[in-house]
Amino acid sequence: MSIKSYKPYTPSRREMITASFEEVTKSTPEKSLLVSLKKTGGRNNQGVITCRHIGGGNKRKWRIIDFKRDKNGVVGKVVAIEYDPNRNAYIALISYLDGEKRYILQPKGLKVGDKIISNDTTDVVTGNCMLLSNIPEGTLIHNVELTPNKGGQLCRAAGCSAQVLGKEGKYVIVRLQSGETRKILGTCKATIGVVGNEDFNLMNYGKAGKNRWLGVRPTVRGSAMNPPDHPHGGGEGKCPVGRDAPRTPWGKRAIGVKTRKHKKASSKLIIRRVNDK
Repeated sequence: MSIKSYKPYTPSRREMITASFEEVTKSTPEKSLLVSLKKTGGRNNQGVITCRHIGGGNKRKWRIIDFKRDKNGVVGKVVAIEYDPNRNAYIALISYLDGEKRYILQPKGLKVGDKIISNDTTDVVTGNCMLLSNIPEGTLIHNVELTPNKGGQLCRAAGCSAQVLGKEGKYVIVRLQSGETRKILGTCKATIGVVGNEDFNLMNYGKAGKNRWLGVRPTVRGSAMNPPDHPHGGGEGKCPVGRDAPRTPWGKRAIGVKTRKHKKASSKLIIRRVNDK
């Protein structure tokens, strides 16, 4: 992927950096793989805002992505590389020999005309999918399952990958993008390669309006509010937090609190955490 900068003929254009979309080969999506996407504005079924800073934005259609890669033994051909408004990675349209079409995440280097396959064991080629227990050590992978046949849950964002470090009994040791090292069942699947569009983190929207197009509403600092609205609010001039730790608008500690709940079984498989030295 390459990025595109602009001449500063307006203030917002001065800092704006966007994708050049050189890899994208098709502008209209596959209609059979589209689903209507309803906007909630961050509200639940009672109309109460449960997720702030969500609302507005351009209309989208949801692309059905094949995270399970369960079409075993059938060769697929890459028909097109498309832009997906719902994620930062590009997606590849795959046409299988039996006529079925599916979307997958586009790995770096996968091009139109390439052939891929998913099976328990297959060649270590970018885009192929196989069981973790059959992937050689040192291989870079993405779209990694945590539960067999549930579909990939890890390493799905642009430029993300994990690395197979070794095998230990029925488990495979994997180092994730964050630096965390953990065990994953060898019967889980993963796709070979690194997720494409790796230069996404270099992009700069350039203006607040582009965030609004994406459905992101403004965020107001707690220190700019009044005391009834936020624990950080009030006071004359700029004031420190004034409490033992930063707080959420509802008074809970915002940093230094463990957030993992009901994941004891999964936590036991973590060998090295992100913050371990």
